[in-house]
Formats: sequence, structure tokens, C-alpha cells
Amino acid sequence: MSRYRALFRTPEFTPLFLTGTAHNVAQTLAGLGLATLVFRATGSPLLSALALFGPSLAQLVGATTLLSAADRLRPRTALAGIALFFALCTAVLAVPALPTWAVFAILLVQGLVASLGGGVRYGLLNEILAREDYLIGRSVTNMAVGVCQIGGFATGGVLVAILSPRGTVLAGAGLYLVAALVARLGLGERPPRAAGRASVGETWRTNRRLWSSPARRRCYLALWLPNGLIVGCESLFVPYAPERAGLLFACAGLGMLVGDTAVGRFVPARLRGPLRYPLQALLAAPFLVFALDPGLPLALAVVTVSAVGYGASLLHQERLMALVPDELSGHALGLHTSGMLALQGVSAALAGTLAQYTSPRTGMVLLAVASLTVTLALARADRKAADLSTDPRTDLSTDPRTDLSTDPRTDLSTDPKTDQSADGSALPPTEAPSSGSRPSPHTARRRTA
Repeated sequence: MSRYRALFRTPEFTPLFLTGTAHNVAQTLAGLGLATLVFRATGSPLLSALALFGPSLAQLVGATTLLSAADRLRPRTALAGIALFFALCTAVLAVPALPTWAVFAILLVQGLVASLGGGVRYGLLNEILAREDYLIGRSVTNMAVGVCQIGGFATGGVLVAILSPRGTVLAGAGLYLVAALVARLGLGERPPRAAGRASVGETWRTNRRLWSSPARRRCYLALWLPNGLIVGCESLFVPYAPERAGLLFACAGLGMLVGDTAVGRFVPARLRGPLRYPLQALLAAPFLVFALDPGLPLALAVVTVSAVGYGASLLHQERLMALVPDELSGHALGLHTSGMLALQGVSAALAGTLAQYTSPRTGMVLLAVASLTVTLALARADRKAADLSTDPRTDLSTDPRTDLSTDPRTDLSTDPKTDQSADGSALPPTEAPSSGSRPSPHTARRRTA
């Protein structure tokens, strides 16, 4: 507990934590209220799922066009502005008789703006906390998401039942406004983390750089695909049990809280690598029980146990941060967040389509099988890469943690024997690694998220 107390005594951590908490509760309330409104108006499981997770689809567009701004905006201004924008848009979504096409147009714009939020928020967390505190700090923020889902979906279910779905959406708008005020008044003014002007070209160049390493690619796929498919399962809770959806979501939040707490607090460093994929398999396997058409108590237990597997995300994010240069941390985390949410939106659309032509529980089972298959394939690829790295017949002079063959910080045109460029001109001595260079995960505890 002393480490948690020290974490909250760190300047600016508490207001950043409260800003994220208010934003998550607002998103939970507004999403549940809006999904219920859309389902009642259209009777469509697909549209209901898209109302809850559809804005995530727009994050894919934002990740390929706007993400370079995550390190080039002032963090306080960006976070306060994004929360205020969400408050206004959510208030508009509560307008009576708003056409369905207008609802999804607003959700699309929200998703584009939100693509910056993850990079700005977690990049700022990277600045606020010391290197050795990042793992537990990210664990705390993940646990807060679980608590927010438990409280938010439980409260949202009550508000939908005793108030109205529209009133629940307005409550979410009010909490977005609270998040904007906390960010504006609680965070200090900081300069952008990177110089230069944000552009689509710069976003693409940095994305290509991050995607160039096979090890980083496997991390991103592990963070995006298995989790996203299970979120697709969860997007069917409303059509599966319209009156009990809030309770199912709350159980998912409880399981996620347990998983993140266990991984962030109790799993020793030596077990984190081996535990990544087995824990992620736990995320999908329990959903196979829905093939038996379980009763509500068993369904609640299945959802709770499954969500413990979300703790694997912390382990994959720790691995990713060990492979990413410091100056790209905000962009890398933003790409992770945007890709994760985009895949959640794609999975929600896929889940809704499957449920439309089969049934909600059939859709959940099919997506769980797909998630489990992807997890096993990625685990096998990681084992194969590890075997190659220990094969004495394989030349592995390139360190996979730095991936010098694709790292723009390394000038590969230099002949290491002559210290000359390709045209024969002498070059200055190689610059020594900065203090921010990432240590080996075997010699120093690396940041996780």
C-alpha cells in the first residue's frame, strides 16, 4: 500500500487520474444509455452494438491521420478540450427525436477526436511518473477503468430503469464536463513533448517506424485482436439480456479489476513473460460456455472470470514499452489505444452482424473461438522467435529491443569498420546513448501499461 500512497503523492498524478476516471464513467453511462435508446428505437442488435462501441471504429481513421499531434499538443489544453468537446456532443445525443443517422455521425466525430486522447493522457503519465513507477501507475489506471465500469454500468442500469435512457446520456455529458474542469484546474502547464508540426505524413512515418519491428508488431496484434474480439462479445449483452445488461457489464468490470490488481501488484517480474498468453487465453475460453445457453447466475460468473484475462494487457504493454524509443512513447501508446478501440468497434460490428443472422449467444461463442485462435497463433509465433534467438546457428547481432535495422536513430549508412559514410566522407563520432535509453528487461524493471 505504501507504493500506492507514494503514487498519489506524485505531483499531477491525482488530477490526471481523476480526469481519466470522470471520463471513463461518463463514457460508460452515456454509452449504455445511448445503446438502449438505439435498441428501443430500431430493435437492431447491430445498431445497438455500434452505438455502444461504434465510435471506436473512427479511431482507426484518427490513428492514421491525427496521431502525430499526441506529442505535439500541450497536454493540459488537449485533455481539457477533448473532455469539453465530448460533453457538448453527448448533450446533443440526448436531444429527443434525433435521427439515427445523426447519432452515428456525432459518434464518428467523437471517435476521431478521441483518437488523440489516449496518446496525450498516457504520454503525460509517462512524463509524470518515474520509469520504475510506470508499471504500477498504469496498473492503477486500468483498475480504475474496472471500478468505473462496475459503478458506471450498475448506476447506468439503475438510471435507465428508474429515470430514462435519455437522462442517463445527459448524466454522462455532465461527467465529461467535470473531467474538463479537473484537467484545466488540476494539471500543470507543460510544453509539447515533441517539436514540429503535426501532419498526416508525420503520423504515417512514425506508424511505419513503430510497425517495422516484428516484435512490436506481435505486441500490437496481441493488444488489439484477442481483446477486441471479446469486447465484441460484450457488445451483445444488451440484445442478449436487455434488462440485465448493466449487471453483466458490471461483472465484466469486476473481473477486469481483479485481473489488473493481481498482475500489477502480485505477479513477479520473472513470471510476466510466460504468463502473457495463458492469461489472455482465459479472456476467451469462458465465453464458450454460452454455447450451452447458461442461466443468468452462470452467465454472470462466466463474464467475471473471463474479464480477469484483461490483465494480460498490462503484460503486453510492458513488453511494448521495452521496445519503443522514449521520444515516441506518446505516439506508441496512442497507436495502441486507437488500434485497440478501433478493433473493438470492428468486433462490435461483426458481433452485431452475427447476432442479426443467428443469435446473440451464438455470436459470442464464435467471437470467443476466434479470439482463442488468435491468442494461440501469436503465442506460437513468440515461441518460434524466442527459439531462433537462442539458436547458435542464427546470426542475431541485431538486438530485438532496439531493432537497429529499422530505428531512425541509428545511421546504418556508416561502415562500423571505417566510421565513414557511403561516399567516403568522415563522420563525427557516434553519439552515446542518452539516459533515456531503455534498459534490458532482464536488468531493470520496465514500464508496463
